[in-house]
Amino acid sequence: MSDEKFRSSLNEECGVVAIHNHKHAAELTYFALHSLQHRGQEAAGIATYDVNDEDCHLHSNLGLVTEVFNTPESMTKLTGDYALGHVRYATDGNNILRNVQPFVFRFHDQKISFAHNGQIVNAKSLRNQLEDQGAVFNSTSDTELLIHLIRRSPQPTFMEQLKDALRQLEGGFTFVLMVGNHIYGAVDPYSFRPLVVGQFPDGGYMLASETCALDVCGAEFVREVKAGEIIHFHEEEYDLISYTENTTTAIEAMEYVYFARPDSNIAGINVHTARKNSGKHLAEEASAPEADIVIGVPNSSLSAASGYAEASGLPYEMGLVKNQYVGRSFIQPTQALRDKAVRMKLSAVRGVVQGKSVVMVDDSIVRGTTCKRIVRLLKNAGAKEVHVRIASPLFMFPSFYGIDVSTSSELIAAHKTEDEIREYIGADSLSYLSVDGLVDAIGIDYDAPYNGLCMESFTGYYPAPIADFKERYLEQLTPLQEAFLDKGKQVNHAK
Repeated sequence: MSDEKFRSSLNEECGVVAIHNHKHAAELTYFALHSLQHRGQEAAGIATYDVNDEDCHLHSNLGLVTEVFNTPESMTKLTGDYALGHVRYATDGNNILRNVQPFVFRFHDQKISFAHNGQIVNAKSLRNQLEDQGAVFNSTSDTELLIHLIRRSPQPTFMEQLKDALRQLEGGFTFVLMVGNHIYGAVDPYSFRPLVVGQFPDGGYMLASETCALDVCGAEFVREVKAGEIIHFHEEEYDLISYTENTTTAIEAMEYVYFARPDSNIAGINVHTARKNSGKHLAEEASAPEADIVIGVPNSSLSAASGYAEASGLPYEMGLVKNQYVGRSFIQPTQALRDKAVRMKLSAVRGVVQGKSVVMVDDSIVRGTTCKRIVRLLKNAGAKEVHVRIASPLFMFPSFYGIDVSTSSELIAAHKTEDEIREYIGADSLSYLSVDGLVDAIGIDYDAPYNGLCMESFTGYYPAPIADFKERYLEQLTPLQEAFLDKGKQVNHAK
């Protein structure tokens, strides 16, 4: 992924949806995918199962949901009361058509469709092992591993085969599967990625990556699928099955900080509330008493900025405006054109920031290029000072569980000190929220490290194995990363 995309700081891998036993399954899946578009903008797809012809129907392609489903025919062929949906960002596997999900496999004895969110960290090892045994892969995606493991399992039933397959996977993942008129959902043993259950008032159930999709479809929240669980929908009922007892809770903290929509709830915590609390904690830890106003970077930082303003007593103003109608970014050949592309996406409100000392609240700094351009925008619009406040800790370590930052070379905090970052982005001051401040702001309380949050990118603590990535991770550790781990007296937690 290129640094030159305007909002290229982070990308989630994808979002998943499943609809069980509803006459408008395809349409509901479309609405749900539209609400999850923020989780993946490179491809989209819907698969349905129709009991009348006992067959699966699929429509998928590269592009946004509205681009993929842009004709009446793209929806009318998706018949049946059972459906899966997927929006994709290509963390593992190239962004090519054969990697677009859901995947549909037709065997002599069953038809299986499935979709995946997350990243399997032992995918390379498993793929090599399966290829040595004669497996032929249709895609370059780690998702396809699941079907090969299921079909090669010696277990007598599909449920036991699925459990057997899931126990061989490492990393962060949620799966939704459709086998005939049976819908399954599965969550990794750490619950890195959310998967929620909803029930429709007129019958039927749905699964989705976020509760905002339930709300859009008119489904009532029932529960979350927890770490190491499989949920199986059949007839008008569902069963919950544990496929492993070796579980803990390590919800990806970046879901709260950046990825999830503010109207979603994760583990009973509203995302907007968590972000606003992080802004309040940030104001307590890093005040800017000489500043005139507080502004947020649209859209994921607005909640934190409002919390910062409220706690600091400074006015909260709209100093930056995002153009909602600009399409996906592309690489520009010159610096001048790249800067113009940034201004297409985001504009500083000159009448608000001119002559003012501004506190600019953002959710994170990953590579630093975007933050640098925004600071420049504000100063070019006449801001007297720009004090950058980040509503999360230093993003110093790579992530391997479904975020597209898996190398230390991409992380500015792995190579520059906080003061060097401030100088690079051109800010008058720079401060980050502490690790404890973020944990307290989110407010979940599990009996697990960091109260049940996965904080690997901020602390270097990896709750799950990183398997095939371990050697590269250790080779790329920078002096700043090693000093951070030594200062915290943490062993290298990469398993």
